[in-house]
Amino acid sequence: MKIILVIDVYDELNNGTCMTTHRFAQMLRKRGHEVHVLATGRLCEPEYRAEEQYYIVATSFAHKQGFSFAKADEELFRRAFAGADVAHFLLPLWFEHKALKVAQEMNIPVSAAFHLQPDNVTYAIHMPWDFLSVGIYKFFNRVFYKNFKHIHCPSRFIAGQLEKNGYQAKMHVISNGVDDAFAPKEVPHEEGELFHILMVGRLAPEKRQRVLIDAVKKSKYAGRIQLHLAGQGPCREALEKRGKKLPHPPTFGFYEKDELIKLIHSCDLYVHASYIEIEAISCMEAFACGLVPVICNSPKSATVQFALDDRSLFKADDSSDLAKKIDYWIEHPAERREMSRRYAEQGNRFRVSESVRAAEAMFEQVIADFQKGSHVRQ
Repeated sequence: MKIILVIDVYDELNNGTCMTTHRFAQMLRKRGHEVHVLATGRLCEPEYRAEEQYYIVATSFAHKQGFSFAKADEELFRRAFAGADVAHFLLPLWFEHKALKVAQEMNIPVSAAFHLQPDNVTYAIHMPWDFLSVGIYKFFNRVFYKNFKHIHCPSRFIAGQLEKNGYQAKMHVISNGVDDAFAPKEVPHEEGELFHILMVGRLAPEKRQRVLIDAVKKSKYAGRIQLHLAGQGPCREALEKRGKKLPHPPTFGFYEKDELIKLIHSCDLYVHASYIEIEAISCMEAFACGLVPVICNSPKSATVQFALDDRSLFKADDSSDLAKKIDYWIEHPAERREMSRRYAEQGNRFRVSESVRAAEAMFEQVIADFQKGSHVRQ
C-alpha cells in the first residue's frame, strides 16, 4: 500500500504522537509498504515537507510544549495524495482539516487516529474543567472526526470516551506499541547503593512530576532515593526548584532511545504519576524492560489498565499514598523481582510489530469500505 501519514510536526521526538508516527512509519516500511509523512520538520522527505505556520500567541506556547504547527498547502496536499491507497490523519488541527478536504476531493480513502486528549489541552491552558473537556471532544467530532468511518484509538479507555461523547465511527483499539529494543537486562547493584526511581514524560502540569517529588520527600527512605525525571517541558524550572529540597535532587534530561534504555536498566522502580494519559508509551517501555511500575489511579488515564495489582496503583494526586507504595517496593525486593518478570511478560503483549499488523488490517478495511461506497456518512 501507499500510505500517507498526516501530522503537523514530525521532528519533535519528545512528543508522544510524533514518536508514535515515526515508529509506525518505520515498521510499515519494513513490511513493504510505501509510506510518506506529510508534516513540517527536517525528518520529512523534502517533497512532502510543509512550511511551519506561525501564530502570534499559539506558536510560542506550542514550542514550549514540544510542538509546531504546519502550514496548509493545497499544492503540497495534491502532490502527496497522488496515487495514495489511504491517508491517515494523526491530529484534528487546521493542517489536517485542510488536507482532509483535498483527500476527499481526490477520492482517497481516509482514516484518523485520536491522540490529542482534550484534557491535555485544558490543563495546558490552566483551565482543567470537565465541561470544557467535553466541549472539546464534541468540537473535534463536529469539525473533523465525523468525516471518518474508522478511528484508531490507542486504548479502550479513549475509545470509551469517544463513544460517550457521540462519536459514531468504528473504533479500532490498537496500542501504539513498544519497540523490541525495550527488553529486560540484568544490571548488578552493589549493597548500599541508592534506590533509583524513574519517571519519563513531558514536564507539564498534568504529568504530576511534582506529586512524585513530594512523595520521595515523604518516604521513610528519602535519604536513599535518587529520582530521575526524563523529559522536556515548561515545568522544568519549577520542578528543579521543588526537587532541591530532596536529599538527592532529581536528575533531568531528554534521552535518545539507546540512552533511555540504559537509564531504565539502571533504575529500580518506575512511577507514572500522570493524571491524564491516552496510553502512556513511556510506562509501557519501562515495564517491558522489567521495571515494576507504580501508576496514578486516575479516572482520566488509560495507564491504570497496566497495573497487575493494587501494589502498582496509588491514589490520584496523593503524594502520601505514593510514598507508602514506594516504601513497600523498597522493603520487598523479592516481590519486586518476581513482579519484574511478570511485567516484562506483559510488555511482550504490546510489541509495536503486533500493533502495525493491526493497523494494516484497519487500512485494508478502510480501503474495502471505500471501494464498496460505504465511506460516505449519512
